Amino acid sequence: MTTRPRPLPFPAALGLALLLPVQAVALAGAAHAHGDTLKVVITGQQAGKVTADVTWENDGDPVEEAVAATVNAVSADGSRTAGPWRLVRGTGGAATWTTAETLPPGTWTVTVDAGFPSLGHAQQEVAVPVVDPAPPTASSGASPAPSPSGAPATATASAPPASAPPAASPATSPDSDSDSDDAGWWTTAGVAGIALAGAAAGILLRRRRLRRL
Repeated sequence: MTTRPRPLPFPAALGLALLLPVQAVALAGAAHAHGDTLKVVITGQQAGKVTADVTWENDGDPVEEAVAATVNAVSADGSRTAGPWRLVRGTGGAATWTTAETLPPGTWTVTVDAGFPSLGHAQQEVAVPVVDPAPPTASSGASPAPSPSGAPATATASAPPASAPPAASPATSPDSDSDSDDAGWWTTAGVAGIALAGAAAGILLRRRRLRRL
């Protein structure tokens, strides 16, 4: 003998019928709170690596899931291409994504296409500058640069000081010359006086002798 299930009371059945649509709407709202489209904005490059912000289109929240997106680049003249590369999480923020590979210097048209967790697309021109190499540092054993005059940079031994010229003998002063002249004059005058006195004495002696005779 089969038994039929007892029907639910009318209030309970009405409550269950109303609860199921509400739950379905709530689940659908939670699933589609962020929307079904990704907003991809290419922000530029860092050291040649393409950078982009990936958020949800509806509310702008960063994507917490892993993003599956490819990056392709074409040079300005169309002669060079790069990619496809994939986006990886960057360090600039929750919405920042970047590439592990680097673009060579030049101007590139970069395209990003996302496929998970939703669709997204962006295209932007990115310029990668040429980085000048760092100048080589001078080694400690390098020889010093020559001086402009051509003389070696090392200090040369100073030449011994030139000996002072011998002191000149003092010149005879005019006073000493006049003194010597005066002394010679007095000497000459004295000799002449003695000679005259002797001559006078001889004349007197001759006269006395003549008188006696």
